[in-house]
Amino acid sequence: MHQLTHSGEKPHQCSQCGKTYSRKSYLKTHQRIHTGEKTYQCSQCGKAFSQKCHLNEHQRIHTGEKRYQCSQCGNTFTRISSLKKHQTIHTGEKPYQCPQCGKTFSGKGDLRTHQRIHTGEKPHHCSQCGKAFTIMGDLRKHQRIHTGEKPHHCSQCGKTFSRMSSLRTHLMIHTGEKPYQCSQCGKTFSQMYSLRTHLMIHTGEKPYLCTTCGKCFNTKGNLKTHQKVHTRVAPI
Repeated sequence: MHQLTHSGEKPHQCSQCGKTYSRKSYLKTHQRIHTGEKTYQCSQCGKAFSQKCHLNEHQRIHTGEKRYQCSQCGNTFTRISSLKKHQTIHTGEKPYQCPQCGKTFSGKGDLRTHQRIHTGEKPHHCSQCGKAFTIMGDLRKHQRIHTGEKPHHCSQCGKTFSRMSSLRTHLMIHTGEKPYQCSQCGKTFSQMYSLRTHLMIHTGEKPYLCTTCGKCFNTKGNLKTHQKVHTRVAPI
């Protein structure tokens, strides 16, 4: 049996997918992928695995052990696969290419997630409203609408936000930063939305229509203010 290691011979074949192995025990372990059998269970949380090595890796989450260290920056990881993926930050290596558009990625998982743009697949569903998302991170952000959670705090005024991007935009109020500039008159804005609204002055665009009288406005706020004319009760 040991000699098969040197000869490269793999006489044990999986009847499901055709993959071959040098040992029968390796084949049996592999076949659990097809049967769904998970015989190794974590005593801490009950999660089950098909292979002992996967259980061992998982248990490091509970112990906090991070035995794999990056030689470039000293960052530590619980899994060798996580370390390898991290190291591509330093090397710039992106070996996984999308066959649809040619975009490259450092991790196979990142490529799979990207490919959902082409397939339209959205496997992550909100249990509250049913809205679907391509990545779990976007679902988590969305769920804050339902929970009201706002984990991002402004250190200047204490205001809280559900998204980091919203906090960054808000911080510009304190810093005075206005990165969005009008190409027509040079006026600058802290938010892209404000720039878009401003540009309507130059283009004459008025996309907000009053359904009562047909008058148009360049902002939703101006439309709402105008609509009070129609809802206002005339004095007797």
